[in-house]
Amino acid sequence: MKQRFTFLLAILFFTGGASLKADDVTFKASAPEAVAMGEQFRLTYTVNTEATELRAPDLSNFQVLMGPSTSTSRNIQISGSSQTSVFSQTFTYILMPKQEGTFNLSPATIKVKNSTYTSNALIVKVLPPNSQTSGEQSQNEASTGNISSEDLFVRMTLSSRNMYEQEGFLVTFKLYVAGGVNVVGVPGLKFPEFEGFLVHDIEIGQSQWTLENYNGRNYQTAVMKQSVLFPQRAGAITIGSGRFEAVVRIRTQRRARSFFDDFFDSYQDVNKELTTQPVTINVKPLPSGKPSSFSGAVGSYTMKTTINSDHIKANEAVTITVALNGTGNVRMVKNPEVVFPNDFDIYDPKVDTKVTTTTAGTSGTKTIEYMAIPRYGGDFEIPAVKFSYFDLQSGTYKTLSSEPFTLKVDKSEGGEGSASPVVSNFSNRQRLNLLGEDIRYIKLSNVHFVQNRGIFFGSLTCVLLYAVIAFLFVLFFIIYRKQVKENANIALVRTKKANRMARRRLKTAERLLNENKREAFYEEILRAVWGYLSDKLNIPLASLTKENIEAELFRYGADESLSNEYIEILNTCEFARYAPSQMSDAMEQLFRQTVEAISKMENTIKK
Repeated sequence: MKQRFTFLLAILFFTGGASLKADDVTFKASAPEAVAMGEQFRLTYTVNTEATELRAPDLSNFQVLMGPSTSTSRNIQISGSSQTSVFSQTFTYILMPKQEGTFNLSPATIKVKNSTYTSNALIVKVLPPNSQTSGEQSQNEASTGNISSEDLFVRMTLSSRNMYEQEGFLVTFKLYVAGGVNVVGVPGLKFPEFEGFLVHDIEIGQSQWTLENYNGRNYQTAVMKQSVLFPQRAGAITIGSGRFEAVVRIRTQRRARSFFDDFFDSYQDVNKELTTQPVTINVKPLPSGKPSSFSGAVGSYTMKTTINSDHIKANEAVTITVALNGTGNVRMVKNPEVVFPNDFDIYDPKVDTKVTTTTAGTSGTKTIEYMAIPRYGGDFEIPAVKFSYFDLQSGTYKTLSSEPFTLKVDKSEGGEGSASPVVSNFSNRQRLNLLGEDIRYIKLSNVHFVQNRGIFFGSLTCVLLYAVIAFLFVLFFIIYRKQVKENANIALVRTKKANRMARRRLKTAERLLNENKREAFYEEILRAVWGYLSDKLNIPLASLTKENIEAELFRYGADESLSNEYIEILNTCEFARYAPSQMSDAMEQLFRQTVEAISKMENTIKK
């Protein structure tokens, strides 16, 4: 039994790499991003199956101390009844740089059976040699606990300090550690508040130490945080200082109390406070000449529009999909306006946003689905959808436009639709079936008439009843005509439903507040305020901006404090969605402020 088990294991070992398909072969090169002059480093090539004939790139800028040495490893993972064999073959070079500079290592090639595979290319930066004097000095300072600001510090670097409003730039916080300084960790991290910016953080994962030369000295560096910032206003904006607490392990000196104390060292962890200097950037305002369809998008975008069908029946839904793809603050781009005919029932658009943030910036896709239901038959034209943005490369405004949509709507089987006049048909006559027992003969003799003293027709009661019926009919006719007139006034209908829609969204925001869903809460508050102002002021959502809110409110008789209150709510929501976490008290205060602002608006503008 033991021999059989050994034989099965041997079969697994020798066939583990043979079952790989061609698409499953991986061939990867790896080396340090930066090395110091005079230091050795490893260049490795790893393939996940048995391979031969490795052809390395040109290594003339390096001294080959050893290699290529080959090593293999096999691992068997058993999970229940399934077994997985992992094979790895590694080719290693030990190199030493001959000169300083940045060197590109072209891809290597290797053969697996009859196929040739290519690895990735590498870039190796060779820095000046480490200064032995500064290293010994840092080690001596660390041993005494006196660590200077040149041995351990944090730098805040910006990819640009001069940009347009809404133009993203990269900010990086990096820890620099000189040789001889032993940093155990950085538990206390307090980054700047980034007031005046929208923030998209970059997922950096586990920090990796790399060698970097700064001010003529080599440091071990690690990225602590990277974010893409979008300035929300023009002018000079200052990014404040960050404060960090690093834990450094130092060697303590003590008097030897016995013979064995000379063979052991004692260490102590001390805290070192690190700060970054504030940085002021210059944000340029967007140039004049903005198109009417411009709503603040900055970057580079493409637009694709589609319609689900150009031939439908009345009371069936038509959907127009607009997909915006590009680089920039995609999440905050306002939806383009789609203008449907007046007698269409229009619903809130459905928005799906997928954004990726890297060191190169923020890019992604925003898909908006607009749905409407026609109630009447006919041929309709939906105007072209337009979207404008400010192009950073050319420094000009560009407008993307779709083709107009032609929609043919047939009458529904049950008539035009629920909103069309309903006319009852009473032309069908009911048949009268006479049976023998239904006929009563007229009695001709001994007739006795009884006088009815309570005649109803012609009496005062009958006249009053007719008068009441006539009055109710006239009243009903007036109310009906008024309702028809109001329904024809789309602006008035939107104004009346503004408060009802706002209350519904605020109820959803209150539920998100209780569930402590911060980002969703601020997004729902934004939707409630923008939607309420759009309906109440009868301005399309795509045309509503912070600039024209104040003018419109003043036109309706609202004071300046009320418009400032709405602007403050919008700014708070936009900043808080991507800023560091807010306290629940601030969210509750914002919720109460929004409810009070809408109540004031209802008391000011009554229609």
